[in-house]
Amino acid sequence: MAVPLLDLNAQYLPLRDEIAAAVSSVLDSQHFILGPVVEAFEASIAKYSGCEHAVGMSSGTDALLAVLMAEGIGPGDEVITTPFSFFATAGAVHRLGARAVFVDIDADTFNLDPARIEAAITPRTRAIMPVHLFGQMADMGPIMEIAQRRSLCVVEDAAQAIGAEYRGQCAGSIGHYGCLSFFPSKNLGGAGDGGMVVCRDAARADLLRRVRNHGSRTKYYHELVGGNFRLDALQAAILQVKLKYLDGWTAGRQRNADRYRALFAASGRAVLHASLLQTPQQIVPSVEAPARRHVYNQFVVRVRDRDGLRAHLQRRGIGQEVYYPLPFHLQECFVGLGHKAGDFPASEQAAREALALPIYPELTLGQIEEVAGAVLEFLEQHS
Repeated sequence: MAVPLLDLNAQYLPLRDEIAAAVSSVLDSQHFILGPVVEAFEASIAKYSGCEHAVGMSSGTDALLAVLMAEGIGPGDEVITTPFSFFATAGAVHRLGARAVFVDIDADTFNLDPARIEAAITPRTRAIMPVHLFGQMADMGPIMEIAQRRSLCVVEDAAQAIGAEYRGQCAGSIGHYGCLSFFPSKNLGGAGDGGMVVCRDAARADLLRRVRNHGSRTKYYHELVGGNFRLDALQAAILQVKLKYLDGWTAGRQRNADRYRALFAASGRAVLHASLLQTPQQIVPSVEAPARRHVYNQFVVRVRDRDGLRAHLQRRGIGQEVYYPLPFHLQECFVGLGHKAGDFPASEQAAREALALPIYPELTLGQIEEVAGAVLEFLEQHS
């Protein structure tokens, strides 16, 4: 049985008529840039995320960039972040001429390790940018304590984590900003690019609205140099339809994660922590940290022979993906930062061992059993 990594049609087809009506309404209005449809969606996301304000953006990448611009971060400044994430995290910092200062990850959650942050702070540090990778929030308690003590801005990269929670607080609502992505593969995905910044501060939200619109509050009058980072009304209309189904989809992802864990546990090959992965016959299923609501944008396992497992699944017609094969500090474009192999060992090991399996909510039990069975078949071959 072939199983794709993601099946967007399985989500779209039941909503086809509802989405078509929403799109037609925007087309009939001929109001495509900002306006009431975008404002309504912003209000919905603000409420969903537990924030007072939400500002629609053209993508999750542009959300990060606009926030850093609003904070005036540029040449000579440093932003502490993870070396293990999607490129936009460090790329946004670098585009503004600032320096990304990397801190290694916690091996179980793949997220920034708070215990390593303090040593990375210098007089040039302006912000901390934790990433809530794969749908699980970083350990925000100690991160916020450090930031408050050091008067640093906290930018949550929550591109993969809409609806995730940390001690009952939603992703994006704890730091000074939360940046969301609505890329089609996200838990709440549009029909193209889209993003959002959520925050609690009215002044920051007002500034972001100017930054996303060429620094303008009044047409043709520019108070600052911003960019064209606006969320399209068509995307907002589609996303507004899909938002009311998000919690149900999240529950489906969580159910599927539990099914995977049960199947791997029953095999006797599962270990609960990355530090316990000792042999090629073992597997570490996605680890859910205490006091978190994991929304499983990805279900990422760790195995010693990751590339061998990937090839095995490809032969079986089972979708999988490597997130991410090369940490930032070893990327060619960041060679000027002066890092070398071995500088961030937890991130480098994750890049060698991590593999994402299908987790989308429409997966059937039979498909999950097919995927898990193929993984266990490969592990048994190493016995």
